[in-house]
Amino acid sequence: MPGEINITMIKILLVEDNEMNREMLTRRLEKQNFEVVTADDGQQAIELAETVSPDLILMDMSLPIMDGWEATRQIKANPETAKIPVIALTAHAMTGDRKKALEAGCDEYDTKPVDLDRLTKKINSLL
Repeated sequence: MPGEINITMIKILLVEDNEMNREMLTRRLEKQNFEVVTADDGQQAIELAETVSPDLILMDMSLPIMDGWEATRQIKANPETAKIPVIALTAHAMTGDRKKALEAGCDEYDTKPVDLDRLTKKINSLL
């Protein structure tokens, strides 16, 4: 229609196996006007990265079936999904985790509990 503005929402794939964390973060991101698609394990994350083409992935590192480290390596190894920015999310903020996340192919790293302002700044810097 003439004069109609088409605003495309930024699509985030949130990979989080803890249902409470997943639902809370989804609500908070949607309030920030992001479209959120969720996965609860690494294998699902790989499949959704290919099929829904998210603009960015928030990847929990401790996941069932396939952990976030391996899922990120596979996403970054696939030419179709390699350019999707990945932010590692982990509650296990131990020395070396940031380096390990970046070596696995993550573009950025953040800790849980999530500080939404800090995370939003990281999301925006990667988009």
